Amino acid sequence: MTTYVEADRTVDTEAEILGLYRKHLSKGRATVAELFGSHMEVESSGARLRTSDGKEYLNCSGYGVFVMGARHPRVMELVRRQLETHPIATRILLEPTVGRAAEALSSVVPAHLNRIHFALSGAEAVETGLKLARANGKKRLVSMRMGYHGKTLGALSATAKEVYQKPFRPLLADVTHIPFGDLEALEEVLSAHPGETAVIVEPVQGEGGVILPPAGYLPGVERLVRTYDGFLILDEVQTGMGRLGEWWGADLYGVSPDVLLAGKALGGGVMPVSAALASRKTFAPFDKDPYLHTGTFTGAPVLMAAVQGAIEVVKEERLVSRAAELGGRLLPELSRIAHENLPGLVKEVRGQGLLIGIEMVEAGLAGELLIELFNHGVVGNHSMNGSAVARFTPPAILTDADVTFLLEAFDKATRDLLAERARMPEGGR
Repeated sequence: MTTYVEADRTVDTEAEILGLYRKHLSKGRATVAELFGSHMEVESSGARLRTSDGKEYLNCSGYGVFVMGARHPRVMELVRRQLETHPIATRILLEPTVGRAAEALSSVVPAHLNRIHFALSGAEAVETGLKLARANGKKRLVSMRMGYHGKTLGALSATAKEVYQKPFRPLLADVTHIPFGDLEALEEVLSAHPGETAVIVEPVQGEGGVILPPAGYLPGVERLVRTYDGFLILDEVQTGMGRLGEWWGADLYGVSPDVLLAGKALGGGVMPVSAALASRKTFAPFDKDPYLHTGTFTGAPVLMAAVQGAIEVVKEERLVSRAAELGGRLLPELSRIAHENLPGLVKEVRGQGLLIGIEMVEAGLAGELLIELFNHGVVGNHSMNGSAVARFTPPAILTDADVTFLLEAFDKATRDLLAERARMPEGGR
């Protein structure tokens, strides 16, 4: 039985913590934890995750948070300094860290996006984008099937998945969901309501299972939005901060949104931070009334210290180009191994930068693959909208040894998955 010390008391076994999950948290989360052996993660550093029994794992999970790994020294230094001096502000007086963080973030986004509203979660950033659209006269919304934008009521209205929406209807009115990649469908909606419609889209659909846009699609979306006097929100909560091998999908695909949403890696893998960035013209309604859209912890100094550190690290360690390089190495090798070791069970391996998806022929296989990977020392992601897709979102600080470890673990995991499938009775497959 394993123990570890937390807050000057001994926390007992994994079984006790599992019991606390069942007593106070989601029973479904407890069930997922049991599938992975009820291990408890208790420490992280760089690309590695450690559990209470002393085992170490390569962390290719985190849903896009860990572009610079966990607890990067520079981010931690700035956060600790802020914690020791002034972590939370009054929001009445001038406060320097929020100004510095805004300036730092402005330096790495398209130049016209020079007005920023900070928040905590990606969903809050989405809500900000939707409210900016409303404040600019756009009462209708178009989002893409398989897209994911969060689960607050406004964001959920844009997240086109029946299982998430059904218990909470009615949601926002006048929301249309169309296929990702279908410009004809988009033009049909925009042309029916010129001057009234906001479009929210991800450059790459992460939770949809790493769905890449067809060639010319995103520039085509922007062209149609401008033609019909619409409003373009680019959701880069998961794809931004270098994840795709460019600072933003906006850079990669050559689009200029009205609002760009950032999050996840923006907090440096240390703090929860998000942001909605807009042009001065788009942001004008919020400028007119500073109390129109606020939050108690918006721009909190300790969070802003993390933002400054995160941007410094990505710049100074050239993690954007490193993400592109690592993705270029990993994607073909993962594809080769998957198709060689799992013939007939893998539909496609695809990705951009360090957002990589392995689509299996059925949903259950994706879960089995993630468990086998865990057994060989790698933590991956499932995909909330694309249930047949296992994902890798590794940090851009992977060493050559980490890359070798990942590929060897993937090779072993896929071989073990095939062997396990071969042992199953025909009716159980």
